[in-house]
Amino acid sequence: MKSILSFIVLSSMSGFVFTQDLTGLEVIRKVYERPVGDEMTASLTMTIENSRGNQRVREIKQYIKDFGDVEKKIMFFLSPADVKNTSFMNWSYDEPNKNDDQWIYLPALKKVKRISSDSKSDYFMGSDFTYDDLGDRHPDEDSHKIIREEVIDGLETYVVESIPKDEDYMYSRTVTWVVKDSWVGLKKEFYDEDGELLKILTVDEQKTFGEVIVLTNVKMNNVQNNQFTIMQLENVEINKGVPENIFTERIMKRGMK
Repeated sequence: MKSILSFIVLSSMSGFVFTQDLTGLEVIRKVYERPVGDEMTASLTMTIENSRGNQRVREIKQYIKDFGDVEKKIMFFLSPADVKNTSFMNWSYDEPNKNDDQWIYLPALKKVKRISSDSKSDYFMGSDFTYDDLGDRHPDEDSHKIIREEVIDGLETYVVESIPKDEDYMYSRTVTWVVKDSWVGLKKEFYDEDGELLKILTVDEQKTFGEVIVLTNVKMNNVQNNQFTIMQLENVEINKGVPENIFTERIMKRGMK
């Protein structure tokens, strides 16, 4: 189904020959439609570091399954003790303008809470990713324009500016560096409602499993509060079998046995 993101040394190419064979929308559609496998399981380590250098590390088990018109994801927090047994579920739809459905289970309350559209801009479990960042944004929700081409760490990229059609969206615009041919986003900038740079998403590592490219080390850096979050995937398995019936509120409460 989808995905965006990325990183490393940018070389600004003044005088670079600009050849635009694709539109901005076509580039983002290729990112959105890049093969990611029908199923994936992985161990996820979330590391949050604040401006004072203090770290919080969370261990998570993640399952993803593509049902065709909807992709379902569920995450179970394993440690530390203060977040253990918390779970999060996201359903992303292929249908344009149909918002993701999201739920979180908080064991202290023993209750599954549905994430409302008004809460999508809230930060997820103290990280630098909002609930909206964890979902999948359909290309038709934004207007896209290729603003230049650049080389990142020897890779040719399209730099695409995306402006939301919904004026009330949490970001005023984003800018994504997309690698030609592989259609992996190597970097993404998020600008706040005032047009100021808020966050930079970068990918420090990616691995290939057959024809599937998995972003295995992603960093979200909040430049306004000098905090960052790293998401690192390990023990990745692609198309090895994910039960259809685990994406339910009952399993969120029970956890995977």
